[in-house]
Amino acid sequence: MVRLTMLTPADALDLILRNQAAFPAETCALTQAHGRVLRADIRADRDLPPFNRVTMDGYALRSSAVAAGLRTFRVGAVQAAGMRPADLGSAPDACVEIMTGAMLPAGADCVVPYEETTKLNDAITLNPEYQVAAGQSVHARGSDFAAGALIVAKGCRITAREIAVAASCGCATLSVSRLPKIAVVGTGDELVEVDAIVAPHQVRRSNDYALRAALIAAGYPQVERFHLHDMKHEIEHQVWHILAEFDVVLLTGGVSKGKFDYLPEVLEALGVKKIFHGVAQRPGKPFWFGLGPRQVSVFALPGNPVSAYTCLHRYALPALAHASRQNAVGPRRVRLAETFVFKAPLACLLPVKLTVNDTGDQIAVPRPTNTSGDFSSLVGTDGFVELPADQTEFPAGTIANFWSWA
Repeated sequence: MVRLTMLTPADALDLILRNQAAFPAETCALTQAHGRVLRADIRADRDLPPFNRVTMDGYALRSSAVAAGLRTFRVGAVQAAGMRPADLGSAPDACVEIMTGAMLPAGADCVVPYEETTKLNDAITLNPEYQVAAGQSVHARGSDFAAGALIVAKGCRITAREIAVAASCGCATLSVSRLPKIAVVGTGDELVEVDAIVAPHQVRRSNDYALRAALIAAGYPQVERFHLHDMKHEIEHQVWHILAEFDVVLLTGGVSKGKFDYLPEVLEALGVKKIFHGVAQRPGKPFWFGLGPRQVSVFALPGNPVSAYTCLHRYALPALAHASRQNAVGPRRVRLAETFVFKAPLACLLPVKLTVNDTGDQIAVPRPTNTSGDFSSLVGTDGFVELPADQTEFPAGTIANFWSWA
């Protein structure tokens, strides 16, 4: 699908998501599930907690006995966590010394903590004025979740919290989205490796390092870096192999209108269908997206570092989350801390630093870069706000969508 007019950022992302196939699900061990996207709900395999669980060290007894006037009780047994439960028996003054985490003994309905008792030989006496109620210091069976209840819905990115739930429900394996293989390809004769001798007319590679780091931080660890010179035959050969091996391809540079910007025609020749080329935004106006053989997503990002990094966060990372079937996480709404003027008839993707004002509200302080090549100015920023193209001045207090680098 080709658009004849330039897209807004929202239109561009919508087209990307509509053309993004889901990554298949696979099974992985619980020990390997951290950071993966869950593809099947986690439900309680039994009541949680599975028994009436004691929450204080002390003595289990009948609250009705206290209500009837008893204040002294005979200790008939000691029960630790993990032991089979004792039986309180029928005597009204019976109690069981019990530890936190143990199952409440049959016949008991409350626990009195040690510090509210005085013990003499095998008997305890409750402290004066201490009140007892049924259910006291007892975590009731099924009070968190009943057996079969939904605890973790599919679509979340798994953290230690979800792993704890899965373990407690007996899930030794989980259904998760398969991790995509991602290629990050820098292009340009001016680029040299970071440890190479750099000539006055050259620059060190940074885009592929930055994009790889951001992808790994976002939960996509299978990322390989490549570099292509501005030679058409080399681009054709290397990109053909990359399209055959990887699920997602991110290219930087070579997508504008320069004499040596071969990528658009090479991609077309290799069977990559262009979905769009160009978005009404700054930075990142020449951004290109298409689909290759095997439904490989191809993101051709502008070569300027700020443009590439911003387009990754505005488009590629949301697309990867969508393909992983991760629950959508949209931008946050923030207020500008100060007036900002942007005269180009384009959406402005403005780097900002988040701070808190005197009333405790989170606000965004503009931190514009010198140019789209000024990657160093992004240090210390938290993300960017998207300012629409239909106005040129944005007063302090303007509400805008905020996209985080994190």
